Amino acid sequence: MSHSTRGLTALALIALAWPATDALAHGGGSQNYLSTVRSAPPAPGVSATVQDRDDRLEVRNRGRSTVTVYGYNREPYARIQPGGRVQVNQRSPALYLNEDRYADVDVPGRANAKAAPVWKTLNHSGRFDWHDHRIHWMVKDRPGKVTDPDRRTKVFDWEVPVRVDGRRAAVDGDLFWVPQPGRSFPLAAGIGLAALVVAGAVLVIVVRRRRARGGPVEEAW
Repeated sequence: MSHSTRGLTALALIALAWPATDALAHGGGSQNYLSTVRSAPPAPGVSATVQDRDDRLEVRNRGRSTVTVYGYNREPYARIQPGGRVQVNQRSPALYLNEDRYADVDVPGRANAKAAPVWKTLNHSGRFDWHDHRIHWMVKDRPGKVTDPDRRTKVFDWEVPVRVDGRRAAVDGDLFWVPQPGRSFPLAAGIGLAALVVAGAVLVIVVRRRRARGGPVEEAW
């Protein structure tokens, strides 16, 4: 294979792989859903974001407040203290339910939402992220609100209750259905690939004609 043919082949493979690479860049989240934070507690140094489209909620605390996240039964689930210490309540059922994206776990008997918290320190990073089942779609069937899978559709509003220094607050957001990436081949990539194919065909014709005439064949690359 000539250098020119190898070059064209490599470019064509890059053009074909480009959309696939982009579609795989979303980590553990679902490509059909996008969860976004609308508002976070208005406390200095406190912020919230969704990771990997709809996979995990992350809360950061760089301030001087204690931020406590509440579980599904309104029990203390996790907290981030001043200085960045992150702790989880080992009695919170949410601690175990959040180990799996679809809560497909067995909750141990020691979990009790009404029991006094038993705190365990995880790290001192000032950030905590988890599979919060309030921010994503929990079944594999398409939501009834999605009547056209090729159209962006709001599925629901969500709220995760927190407390900041004992004051009630929340992280609020929205879950959207979004058309699946890669359903149609990108126009720009298609044009680029077509141009490569045409250029390769022209090059092959030129090389064959020169060989047929017995003339020198110059490499184009």
